[in-house]
Amino acid sequence: MKNRPVRKAIFPAAGLGTRFLPVTKAQPKEMLPLVDKPTIQYGVEEAIASGIEQVIMVTGGGKRAIVDHFDRSLELEHYLSQRGKLDLLNLLSEVDALSDQVDITYIQQKEPLGLGHAVWTARRLVEAEACAVLLADDVILGGAEPCLRQLIDAHRRTGATVLAVRRFPRSEVGRYGVIATGRQDGRMYEVTDMVEKPEPGSEPSDLAILGRYVLTPSVFEELENREVGAGKEIQLTDAIKRSLGTHRVVALEFEGDYYDTGTLPGYLRANLSLAMSRPGLRDELAPLLRELLAGTP
Repeated sequence: MKNRPVRKAIFPAAGLGTRFLPVTKAQPKEMLPLVDKPTIQYGVEEAIASGIEQVIMVTGGGKRAIVDHFDRSLELEHYLSQRGKLDLLNLLSEVDALSDQVDITYIQQKEPLGLGHAVWTARRLVEAEACAVLLADDVILGGAEPCLRQLIDAHRRTGATVLAVRRFPRSEVGRYGVIATGRQDGRMYEVTDMVEKPEPGSEPSDLAILGRYVLTPSVFEELENREVGAGKEIQLTDAIKRSLGTHRVVALEFEGDYYDTGTLPGYLRANLSLAMSRPGLRDELAPLLRELLAGTP
């Protein structure tokens, strides 16, 4: 039987962003800029390019800036128009166009009970369909197709829950959820087990799970049990793991450039990498970087 298209994508955006305090005291971490766009916009653009029709933002208190960003600002548009700043007006139009290409719905996670709980909060809007989940901290660019499109294609072929994975050195892989693998078909692997942040030397592979998923309804059935895991939170990884054996789970080693913006070093590295990829900014930054490096002890 042909699998139904993946039409909806959940963006969990209710976290407190404590790693970036004090800036996240009043500013959602999802709105921190990567060069000149908020981090979450990269994910929304990826979802649209992957054929998603509805974006479900799971937010919490103090996240009004996300809503405002994807809404029109008529006052600001009028201000720029009156002063002939058409280049800036065009930039606003590009953001406004996103909400014309996809429906954006907001739902509140009333308590910070973990990623699994945030995803479960959107269950009624998903309506028992396979859906995507994108974590805004993980920015994935480049590749012949968007990362999410690659996962959706894998789901279409297999009907399975699909995880995005990437190889990391064994010394680093313990920071992530790690999969154990069975049969391999090109860049796709059967998942036989999952271990969240394994102890050094106990990791089942060097394939780490990153922030892109296509979830089948079986995962929501497991989340419905609201079982508490690490950190006394409802973990998405635990729900996917419990579905193993009764429902198929595969992992796709995706193509594209991965940027981890969830830590301060990763965020700064992502900003610098993206800035250096733009010819105009590169010309200005390259001499500065050489100067800074020359002064490094």
